[in-house]
Amino acid sequence: MDQTLHPFAKYIAILARGKTKTRSFTLQESQDAMSMILKDEALPEQIGAFLMLMRLKEENGEEIAGFTLGARSVINLPEKIAKVDIDWSSYAGKRRQLPYFILSALLLAQNGTRVFMHGTSGHTPGRVYTQEVLETLGFPIANSLEQASEQVDTNNFTYVPLEVLSPKLRELIEMRPILGLRSPVHSFARMLNPFNAPAMMQGIFHRGFMEIHTSAAQLLKQPKMAVFRGEGGEIERRPNKPTKTHYTKGKNELEPEIWPAIVNEPFQAADEEMNIANLIRLYRGEIENEYGIASVTGTLAIALKLLGKTNNIALAQQLANDMWNKRNKNYLPLSV
Repeated sequence: MDQTLHPFAKYIAILARGKTKTRSFTLQESQDAMSMILKDEALPEQIGAFLMLMRLKEENGEEIAGFTLGARSVINLPEKIAKVDIDWSSYAGKRRQLPYFILSALLLAQNGTRVFMHGTSGHTPGRVYTQEVLETLGFPIANSLEQASEQVDTNNFTYVPLEVLSPKLRELIEMRPILGLRSPVHSFARMLNPFNAPAMMQGIFHRGFMEIHTSAAQLLKQPKMAVFRGEGGEIERRPNKPTKTHYTKGKNELEPEIWPAIVNEPFQAADEEMNIANLIRLYRGEIENEYGIASVTGTLAIALKLLGKTNNIALAQQLANDMWNKRNKNYLPLSV
């Protein structure tokens, strides 16, 4: 029997040497390890051990940046890609409130900002995912990066499922119900930014990941990024609570800002229906929902400030309100 160590074994060993010898990966090590996984150069049992040992240790910013670089290195980009203004990831899914952030992103597109949205669906039961919502709204889902580029050029908006970016990454995320826990893929997939947008929005659920994402963005030299604790872990401002938002600019971390609450009611009951059609009705002005509108405009305001439309929180909110009030109510392709 061949006793030669498998090339990927050294990465398992780094994570499993015990309390005193286990350490974090360097940027290069994490990049190389993820590249091997995505190139099918690691065995299934090694991948399972790696993901759970990382979950036990908990990833840091350097590792997230390295995993992102490793994943980017295996994405097969077309020769020519569309210019994109903002990268918007969606990997959590919503279970308490409808995904109002989708209307924020579509308002940006309607007003000339080129939005690249990517995500995945189905990994956690009982949640509403972005792809399902966009299909209900009547927006086509990109089945290739060439098509995504065409959609951005035509409509200022595209949504790309994770399996189009990397079937292997989608396979890893699908391991959540098997392993019983999230893995680092849920964190670094949000940072992929495949079309190299200068602005990136991030929403997290666990507060500790705020610093991890800001650190990773600095190491990735992301030109501009905003990250905040979003509703359900998506990039959606909770309008009934102050929102602390962290920013990075290239290698620098900027002072965080506190965006004030927009609505006075401090508690918002869960939406028992989670009826996607209500998003369309809200957009068309057929129903009233103070919380929903504030979610849309509040999230949009953070994006507008990140994009440099204004440097003032109050003015960003006013600009977002104006966009909502002047929206083309027939913009959504599907009528309900």
